[in-house]
Amino acid sequence: MRMWRESAPYWEKHAPTIRVMFAPLTRALIEEAGIRAGQSVLDVAGGPGEPSLTIAEVVGPSGSVMCTDAVAEMVRAAESEARRRRLRNAEFRQCAADSLPFASDSFDAAVSRLGVMFFPDPHAALGEMLRVIRPGGALTLAVWHRSDLNPFAYVVSEVVARYVETTPALPGAPDAFRFAEFGTLAHVLAAAGAVGVRERLLKFRIEAPISAAEFWAMRSETSDTLREKLSRLTAAERLRVAQEVQEAARAFFPNDQMSFPAQMLIVTGHKSN
Repeated sequence: MRMWRESAPYWEKHAPTIRVMFAPLTRALIEEAGIRAGQSVLDVAGGPGEPSLTIAEVVGPSGSVMCTDAVAEMVRAAESEARRRRLRNAEFRQCAADSLPFASDSFDAAVSRLGVMFFPDPHAALGEMLRVIRPGGALTLAVWHRSDLNPFAYVVSEVVARYVETTPALPGAPDAFRFAEFGTLAHVLAAAGAVGVRERLLKFRIEAPISAAEFWAMRSETSDTLREKLSRLTAAERLRVAQEVQEAARAFFPNDQMSFPAQMLIVTGHKSN
């Protein structure tokens, strides 16, 4: 939890860019969950406000969204952004995914975008999310597909690995690519009690009007793991890493604007009636 608290200011700093980057994923998440005007939606691990605030716009004034995160600093950032955007149908709560402070059958749907990979106990968390949605309600999750298919990740990791020894994550340990293989998360969701579980591959482009240098600044600041690795290097080595990452990523910055091909998995289940 410490790493997320320390990362929160950077996530808030880069939130406008991250919102644009993952807008296609947010749209797919909303579509898969069947979210529509008037519904009450729970977003777990909403970080500094997305996809919660986009969902708030979709459900409109007759609906509502509850944005939760385990990190108080993330929740405060989300609240601040909601005020800035004058959204009045969003609420916020600091809580862990596996201990949701809501009554059973409280929401029409629940989502988590790129959060479930980091839950200490995904089975318990998904069980809790199913508990608090209404019978028939959808639970939709988005996770990264394989690292080797996502240059947004590997152009950085391959360069850093030349300077800092990297220990592979243990199977099942919290990690961005914990559920990267087909069927892995779907199995956990079904075991947690969801019915009609399905998954689909989403291919899109991670795009934003930022340069390769700005991409490196965002990646090196928002990742606690990357910050820790860079802290082991000398200033000269850190400079070389930054230069090599930008060179490796050059092909993904046509006209000096970011455009990475991306692949993610979207997994959906329903609460039994």
